[in-house]
Amino acid sequence: MKVGQLVDDFEAPDQHGAVRRLSELLTEGPVVLYFYPKAFTPGCTREACHFRDVNAELRAAGGHAVGVSADAVERQAAFDEKHALGFPLLSDPDRRLARVFGVKRPGPIFNKRATFVIDTDRRVLAAISSELNMNVHADRAIEALRARGAERELTGTPQRAAAASESEKVAAE
Repeated sequence: MKVGQLVDDFEAPDQHGAVRRLSELLTEGPVVLYFYPKAFTPGCTREACHFRDVNAELRAAGGHAVGVSADAVERQAAFDEKHALGFPLLSDPDRRLARVFGVKRPGPIFNKRATFVIDTDRRVLAAISSELNMNVHADRAIEALRARGAERELTGTPQRAAAASESEKVAAE
C-alpha cells in the first residue's frame, strides 16, 4: 500500500472479539494502522507501549492507533491487558490484511513492521517502515497528522477535500 492509494473497507476481530470495520474506525478520525510481527516480543512491546505513551499527542493531531498482528484474539487481549494499551488490536491470523497492505512475509515468517496513516476518505496519507526503530512509527504518524491539520488550516479546506487534494498531488507525482 502506497501513499495516495485508497484502502478498501475491511473487518477483523479486536482483542475483545468484537468485529471492527475500517469504515467504523474512521468515524473517529484518521486511523494509524500499525502492523507488528508478534505480541509480547521485545520490539513489538516497545512499539506498542510507545503508541500508548504518545496516545494523547496522536489524538490531539486527530488520529488514533489500531494495531494488527497475526496473533489470536486471546493473545491480543493478554497483550493489551498486560501493557494497558487502550486501543484496538486486530487479529489477522490468516494474514489477509498483511497481504493487502504488502507486509506479509513468505511462509511462516512474521509480518513486516509497518504503519499506515489512513485518512477519513480511506486514502493513505503516510506509509512508515522500520524494523529496528520502534518509536519512528508513532512519531512519524503524528508528524503526518500534524501536517494534514496544518494544511487544512492554511487552505481552509474541509477535512475530506484536503485529504483528496493531497492524495491527488501524491498520485500525480
